[in-house]
Amino acid sequence: MDHGTVGSAQSGRLLVEVREAGSSAVVTPAGELDHHTADLLREPLDECLAKGLSRLVIDCSRLEFCDSTGLNVLLGARLKAEAAGGGVHLAAMLPVVARVFEITGADAVFSVHDTVEDALADDAG
Repeated sequence: MDHGTVGSAQSGRLLVEVREAGSSAVVTPAGELDHHTADLLREPLDECLAKGLSRLVIDCSRLEFCDSTGLNVLLGARLKAEAAGGGVHLAAMLPVVARVFEITGADAVFSVHDTVEDALADDAG
């Protein structure tokens, strides 16, 4: 599996790293995902989908905050990925971020995994 870094984007509050892992893209947002930083995640997700990587694994282990705008970016990516025959898998969510997904019910529409490795191993979704 190729684990090379594909790209990254950064602001003062959010860093996004992207790497390919086999037929998946692993996208790692680090910091705060909100109204001001949402495009820093939206753009690399769209780029992955445009390159034919429709299976997106979001490594949430370094995501410290996610508001409704960030949630909408992930929901939009999910719709685009599913339309392309893939999906969005969330992995390693910190409790504060997982709580946002629980409160909104969004955890029911994503494949949620304990680790990135579990998400990559789950080829069924």
